[in-house]
Amino acid sequence: MRTLKLAVSALALSVGIAPPAFAQADATPEETAATPGGLTDIVVTARKREESVQDIPVAVTAISAETVQRQDLTSIEKIAARTPNLNVGRASNGSGAQLTMRGIGSSSTSIGIEQSVAVVVDGVYYGQGRIINEGFFDLARVEILKGPQALFFGKNATAGVISLTTADPTQTFEIKGRAAYEFNAQQAQIEAVASGPLSDTLGIRLAVRASKMFEGYYRNVAAPFNYATLDVATGVAGSVVAQPSSEDEPKEKELLGRLTLKWEPTDQLTATLKASGTYNKANNNSWNYVAFNCPTGVSQLNGYACGRDFITHQNKIPAEFAAQVPFAKEDGSLYNRYKSWAVTGTVAYELEDVTLTSVTNYNWNNNRWACACDFQSSPASNWATENSTYHAFSSEFRALTTFDSPVNLMIGGLYQKTKRTFDQYILLAGLTNSAASPENEFLATRKTSFTDGETVAAFGQVTWKVIPTVEIAGGVRYTHETKDSFFTQPYNNPGLTTIFRPQDDPDGLGVVTAKQTFNDWSPEATITWKPTSGLLVYGAYKTAYKSGGFSNGGINSKLSTTPFADLTFDPEKARGFEVGIKSTLLDNQLRLNLGLYTYGYSNLQVDFFNSPIFAFQTLTADARTKGVELEFEYAPRNLEGLNLHGSINYNKARYTDFPDAPCYAGQSQAEGCNVAVGAAFRQDLEGQPLSVAPEWTGTLGFAYDMTMGSGMMVGFNADARYSDSYLASGFGALDSRQSSYVTIDAGVRVGPENESWQVALIGKNLTNRFYVTGAVDGPSTGGASGGLTPAHADQLGFGTLPRTVQIQFSTKF
Repeated sequence: MRTLKLAVSALALSVGIAPPAFAQADATPEETAATPGGLTDIVVTARKREESVQDIPVAVTAISAETVQRQDLTSIEKIAARTPNLNVGRASNGSGAQLTMRGIGSSSTSIGIEQSVAVVVDGVYYGQGRIINEGFFDLARVEILKGPQALFFGKNATAGVISLTTADPTQTFEIKGRAAYEFNAQQAQIEAVASGPLSDTLGIRLAVRASKMFEGYYRNVAAPFNYATLDVATGVAGSVVAQPSSEDEPKEKELLGRLTLKWEPTDQLTATLKASGTYNKANNNSWNYVAFNCPTGVSQLNGYACGRDFITHQNKIPAEFAAQVPFAKEDGSLYNRYKSWAVTGTVAYELEDVTLTSVTNYNWNNNRWACACDFQSSPASNWATENSTYHAFSSEFRALTTFDSPVNLMIGGLYQKTKRTFDQYILLAGLTNSAASPENEFLATRKTSFTDGETVAAFGQVTWKVIPTVEIAGGVRYTHETKDSFFTQPYNNPGLTTIFRPQDDPDGLGVVTAKQTFNDWSPEATITWKPTSGLLVYGAYKTAYKSGGFSNGGINSKLSTTPFADLTFDPEKARGFEVGIKSTLLDNQLRLNLGLYTYGYSNLQVDFFNSPIFAFQTLTADARTKGVELEFEYAPRNLEGLNLHGSINYNKARYTDFPDAPCYAGQSQAEGCNVAVGAAFRQDLEGQPLSVAPEWTGTLGFAYDMTMGSGMMVGFNADARYSDSYLASGFGALDSRQSSYVTIDAGVRVGPENESWQVALIGKNLTNRFYVTGAVDGPSTGGASGGLTPAHADQLGFGTLPRTVQIQFSTKF
């Protein structure tokens, strides 16, 4: 807490980014406009209807379009970096991310595991971790819903939801432009939005953004090395050179676009069509991996000093290999290329007492990469390339009644069809095979896999206003889900057939197929009491469900006798209680919200690499989170333009049952790796913390806009975010501990009051604090677990962004 006090002091010396705008309660638009100052209202759709955030029995943080623009909150990572109890770790392979809320998140190492924190865009569920590669800009609002959210948000929201709503066409024609330059990464960015009516009933909005980094956030200091090879067909040994990857990383390039058409032929009917696309390319898919803690202080692979800084050590694929490896660049350069497009159609028809809504979406994404997959290259390195594609079609229909009676209903259904295809090519141990086909000559193994999924769900809720001040609501979602999967390793180097099971293996296990069926009922009930204007008290019982699945990127190991069990995993479920008080006081100047919660999780999906059998496995564990969240916002009327805000959160996330948990690399028996499971040792993690689960987090900040005369204004803002220490590992590795930290974001802007133009300076992580939001044991480091002597692995963390300072010029007409 001493660090938090320092943050409070630092705020007095800082100016910075804008705060979230929270809703006021019980003030009409006319009253708000007539009285200067006070809190600003934000309408949210957390219950699939437009309501003030202060009037709903849901723990939600709402961020306005103005705040998104002022703080440049244009990615999931940037949103998480300023939100307590929410963390995003960018990973190289697997699902590509670890999103964690209130200590609950999903392992990043399996592409088959969907996130426990669901991302919803314009009412459409996106469960893939690669969603963090999307650039989200030109938003109408952001809603962060905490805790299980099964009833209203489709599927797989056991930890919470990040709901993003993009902007619609405006009623009058306007053009907005923005040019920005970030000094650390030397990133240039341009953005343009054109919006307005095409006719009395049809509006259009076109938004485009492009950016390019000329340098990067991280520095790669690797040196060339000789990589020893052995041709297993001829027995000839050789050597090739692995050149360093780019020094400046990630040197990202991106192009984003969105077209929106909104048709309102009558007061009752509204139809909206949104089409978007993303192209994103970086010069390394693991550019943020840092060996931040090593047992001896230096890497066990390459001898470089380990440290908590923004430095990596990675080399290219040897050019002689890369010329023939599928999806590798000719010179062996590392990269990550993400492409996506999506089309969403929303139709709302308002009858006298019933609103009918349908949301239909098709989205597609493709991700390709080349990886230095030890993440700290050395003469014993391995590399890989990957190409994965995901398609999803979904259609949701719901009806909401608004009868002038105590009882109203919401009913609906969802259909979703998905397909994931996956191919991976791995280079390992310097083994080659000149007798193989050219695309396989330098490979140790290759994988091909797919999963076809289908989901049918029905949901409904009944609300009953028992008396004018008390409302009871109860609902349930039924989900039926099937997944049809396939996995094989069509090529394995002959020198590794004792490890990788071939496709034509005589034991019949060379091809793994799975036809999985999951069924679930997820009920929910709330009671809301509004004894007076500006005060809401609520209690809720909630459940949630995340389906089981298939690890498309796993390994069919010859050392394992159960490949089906290695590649499949069970559904994850949550249930528990939440109570809260939301209050708006002092003539709409002060907002105080308090929430308490406790949730139990069964079959929490935990992925790990089982080194004795050389296979990835997804185990399930039970866990519990419980905590208290307090937030405030103060906007005094006698000092218009000033906003003070903050929060403090306590969260305890612990395993309650994980008796055969994996040991971390090199964990000794005395350190707890002493539970015998067959011929191997495991550990009992009951009572131990989950990954990335700080007990204390908090924020504190202010914003102040003031006029300077002659129609000009200036704005100053500041926010500090505090996090208690936590383990980045999900397996109790003390070496993975991230110490407590504070980040401070700061900025200033100036321009005319009508915002026809504006110049802004936006700073993030001004303390330049390095911290990790996930970690793995360094591949090929450490010793066997369960021994008498510890032999810990290097800890590789998913580092976040360093200090960034951006100058931004905006215009609107």
